[in-house]
Amino acid sequence: MKIALGADHGGVGLKDEIAAHLKALGHEVQDYGTYTADSCNYPVYAEKVCRAVVGGAHDTGILVCGTGIGMSLAANKIKGIRAAVVGDSFTAKLTRRHNDANILCLGARVTGAGLALMIVDDFIGTAFEGGRHQTRIDMVHDIENRGE
Repeated sequence: MKIALGADHGGVGLKDEIAAHLKALGHEVQDYGTYTADSCNYPVYAEKVCRAVVGGAHDTGILVCGTGIGMSLAANKIKGIRAAVVGDSFTAKLTRRHNDANILCLGARVTGAGLALMIVDDFIGTAFEGGRHQTRIDMVHDIENRGE
């Protein structure tokens, strides 16, 4: 699987741990930054990762900031992105299975590395069910396309 990663200064450490974990599992990982703990602006990295996913360069993306919320807000402004802040394995599975989420957002200040890696595994290891859920995703796309 091709996975895009991005983080701000609050999430760079966890992002690096996730990158190492994914590479060890044999996934292709592209790190879009940031690369230091120096203060930076999360929307920059959210946009880079999301544009790469929407453009087809990557299958999915993972964004990390302090809580995951800022990244998800920025990510969900990109047409075609369905980003979810996740703090547990059950939600990771269901957001893929039911919502076809294509971006996982994590909070490094609220989710420990061990749990974060389990969430990552559950997110990338779960497929979208389609069916009645596709109808709902189509409805979300209709809202997005109205551009109001």
